Amino acid sequence: MALIVHKYGGTSMGSTDRIRNVAKRVAKWARAGHQLVVVPSAMSGETNRLLGLAKELAPSKQDEAYGRELDMLAATGEQASSALLAIALQAEGMESVSYAGWQVPIRTNSAYTKARIESIDDQRVRADLNAGKVVIVTGFQGIDDQGHITTLGRGGSDTSAVAVAAAMKADECLIYTDVDGVYTTDPRVVPEARRLKTVSFEEMLEMASMGSKVLQIRSVEFAGKYKVPLRVLSSFTPWDIDIVEEAKSGTLITFEEDEKMEQAIVSGIAFNRDEAKISVMGVPDKPGIAYQILGAVADANIEVDVIIQNLSKDGKTDFSFTVNRGDYAKTVDLLKDKVLPTLGAAEVVGDTKICKVSIVGIGMRSHVGVASRMFRVLSEEGINIQMISTSEIKTSVVIDEKYMELAVRALHKAFDLDQPVG
Repeated sequence: MALIVHKYGGTSMGSTDRIRNVAKRVAKWARAGHQLVVVPSAMSGETNRLLGLAKELAPSKQDEAYGRELDMLAATGEQASSALLAIALQAEGMESVSYAGWQVPIRTNSAYTKARIESIDDQRVRADLNAGKVVIVTGFQGIDDQGHITTLGRGGSDTSAVAVAAAMKADECLIYTDVDGVYTTDPRVVPEARRLKTVSFEEMLEMASMGSKVLQIRSVEFAGKYKVPLRVLSSFTPWDIDIVEEAKSGTLITFEEDEKMEQAIVSGIAFNRDEAKISVMGVPDKPGIAYQILGAVADANIEVDVIIQNLSKDGKTDFSFTVNRGDYAKTVDLLKDKVLPTLGAAEVVGDTKICKVSIVGIGMRSHVGVASRMFRVLSEEGINIQMISTSEIKTSVVIDEKYMELAVRALHKAFDLDQPVG
């Protein structure tokens, strides 16, 4: 008997019929002798609907001024879907109980709308499992030291599921979504994209950080830190599919590189439209400037990605970096109001019409010339590169957003990702 965590996304929970199918699938696993903890997302579109109501009432600076209340509001979506799933399971004759994050409890810090999990008390959940119940835990949320409800940011249900699996030392965490695994790139952009049977943790981490929407990056980080076995698979297969076949479907995220893995030089092409570039122009070129700029941004809980500092000329330099497009206005305001006056810089300029395209693969470690091949392909397509970032297993470029799909298609073909693996 194994302890398994199931996570279901918003589309999987999108209607009462789909919730009923999830209940049948979960009951199948439980009747096969497994202990089941289920982490559902809110029903598809529900979180957007709730936050849209808040935006109507208070249009500006939502996270800063109303963070606590936004978390109170947004958390209700997962609470509703968890209760509905428990009801559906009970209607199937399966004992079940649902808990909000604060009832477990899942402890977080107090960074409203972007909280991070600090600890999980598994005592209550484990007692219910030992009593033969399926336990449903709301995703996306927790409770801070002051007893306030917090949420983990968009995609936070993935993180909740992996964190629960880690805390309970689950045998596997199955992430059910509206796609049947991890692909070489988004099939909506490149129809020839292939599903990967396996992908390394490192590759998945890079793909998630570079824009792949299959898994939220913090969930992959959690999985890597605690060595949680992860599998991404579809919730839209028939619920009564053979359990052995289902357990081997989708994409397995592995933690060991071996000869059985698909050892292509490049495993996938990731991209992210939600990028914005900010440049601080005419910065005095002296020690501590990068910290003065990025330290203030980090203190505002804004994540920075690609960073470039140009060569100094006449004692001045330009400092550029990228942020999530949703943080663009907040970052620019911060720099103009608090940073620029103390730096003696000329101005802050920005561009919200950019995107990031990345090639990812553990095979890049042992092959030279991969990045130059990428640059050549983009050059042949007439695509100008604005910024470059590299690591041992990925190369990312920032380009004009209008060239994104062209770049992805060209790179996917150039690295033979449309070819079947022998």
